[in-house]
Amino acid sequence: MLLIGMGLVGCSGRVERAGGGLLAKSQQNPALSGNGQWLAVISDLRGRQTVQLRNVSNGSIQALPQLKRHQPHSSPSLSWNGRYLALITQQGRRRMAVIADRLNGRLHPIQLPGGRDPIQVSLSPDAQTMALQVTDQGLWRVEIFDLSDVLETDRPAGQALSTPPLSPTP
Repeated sequence: MLLIGMGLVGCSGRVERAGGGLLAKSQQNPALSGNGQWLAVISDLRGRQTVQLRNVSNGSIQALPQLKRHQPHSSPSLSWNGRYLALITQQGRRRMAVIADRLNGRLHPIQLPGGRDPIQVSLSPDAQTMALQVTDQGLWRVEIFDLSDVLETDRPAGQALSTPPLSPTP
């Protein structure tokens, strides 16, 4: 809500509760795709922090089989159409950032040199850039990764593959 002058102005949108399924005890770290169609949340399922990807319009949960062996999950982030899901996972004792490509089922691990541990991830809507908060010898840093050589661009529906450069206005 916003307080403007002496009047109170609120959001007039509808409120919906994201369903959790029978086994979900809690949900945290919500991430919404740019088009608003997909919601990723971290749920406590059977004592494990697991990402769930839910279709907002019908409530169905999308299977993510490529992530089942990499748990717990944290810090989800979605591209514009939800094709790409970036998150922090764990393999053995090592935390790692990964990007799941839902279109082809591939999992793209992000290699971090020098013993850096990922903490939080933010994927750009077009999936061409990722910001990653890491710890490096006790310091917290944010690093930017160019993903244009790894991932296809995830564009809003109807947007051309290449946009012409803007011309200067006289």
